[in-house]
Amino acid sequence: MASINIFVTLALISAIIAPALATDFVIGDEAGWKTNFDYKTWAAGKEFHVGDKLIFKYSAGVHNVHRADLASFQSCKPSATSVALTTGNDVITLASEGKKWYLCSIASHCASGNMKLAITVLPQGESPAPAPQVMGHREESAAVGFGTQLLWIGAALGPVMMMI
Repeated sequence: MASINIFVTLALISAIIAPALATDFVIGDEAGWKTNFDYKTWAAGKEFHVGDKLIFKYSAGVHNVHRADLASFQSCKPSATSVALTTGNDVITLASEGKKWYLCSIASHCASGNMKLAITVLPQGESPAPAPQVMGHREESAAVGFGTQLLWIGAALGPVMMMI
């Protein structure tokens, strides 16, 4: 019986923590998915992990999104098996680690308008070693936010732990 309670507790902890760690990335931030935007620079300062979501926002009918392989990305031509996402609010959940490529296949948006994105997806919870830096306001508030999340998780699981 105790092992079942422990299993249930661990399952609850995983269900609470894993989604809290996922990030939703609106591609291009406020600019969205559009021509003549530097997506390489946009992605350079970001870490993408398994479980994160990419949200492509654009005017439906004006652009689209294709998942691509390296060759398709470099040639700006989606493969014959690639299916265009066309809603204008396309959400892609990153399900596996590794390099990922995306492009727009409308007219010459990819080749001339730079409408393509390449990212590297890391395993869930893994981060590359950060460069040494002085703790600033942003890092402090992130640490406080995570501590607050842990307090809420502890408060929610306290009664469950008492049952064990």
